[in-house]
Amino acid sequence: MKKYLLLLSLAVTSFNVYAQDAKAAEECFKKADYKCAEEQYSKLADKEQIQKFQSEYYNQLGTAQRRLGKTAQAFKSYESALKSNPMSASVYANLASLHSQRGSKTKALEYIDKGLQIDPENVDMYLTRAKVYDSQGKKDQAVKELNHILSFAPENLFARTGLANLKKNNGDLEGALKDYNQLISEKPESLLYNGRADLYLKMKKTKEALTDINKAISIDSKFSTSYVTKALILFDTQKPKEACANLDKAVSLGYEKALLTEYYSKCPVKK
Repeated sequence: MKKYLLLLSLAVTSFNVYAQDAKAAEECFKKADYKCAEEQYSKLADKEQIQKFQSEYYNQLGTAQRRLGKTAQAFKSYESALKSNPMSASVYANLASLHSQRGSKTKALEYIDKGLQIDPENVDMYLTRAKVYDSQGKKDQAVKELNHILSFAPENLFARTGLANLKKNNGDLEGALKDYNQLISEKPESLLYNGRADLYLKMKKTKEALTDINKAISIDSKFSTSYVTKALILFDTQKPKEACANLDKAVSLGYEKALLTEYYSKCPVKK
């Protein structure tokens, strides 16, 4: 009986330690401390015996590494996550997104096809596929993907802004502006002000663009994309030093620095 109680006590202690470690990793992620998150999730993944949990830790590890610009390591972590749990739709979504960003469009579509067999209503995969089709000039197919999302998630902001952005990318700036105005009137969120700011920038309305992007940041100061958009506005208004400070802020919040190489090339050389 004593031996049983001892084993039970050890099991409970071990569970509590795991729970505390997982909570610590999650807190690091929330604070955008991706170096800390990388360390914590790496430890959790190494010692986890239950494959489903191990897969989740590797998946989070990959995302932390991605935010740190460690693309090669992120790929390996996502692959490890998939090996631990081949039925994880979120891992397929992350691999598809990363391949898409790195220019491997065919590979991205392959992961999406496999992932949707597991989760036919995975919004992230449809969004990525829409981006791939848009980049390939298949505008009608991109619109179809986004409308499909709205068929089962009618309030999804990413799909609705995606449709507005397709209009913007195709030169229908007034149509896109009408869509953004409607969306903001319904739900004034950071994502929407950021999107309209980018649209105003393309319309050469930098004053309106700056007003919107500052509003986006005031709503959500941790939305890294807003700082990239603000940097582009500042570059356009001949303020490279301020622009580059915003790029640095975006990177500190998890935006992949490798995706900003073109913009960083405009930054003044630091002495």
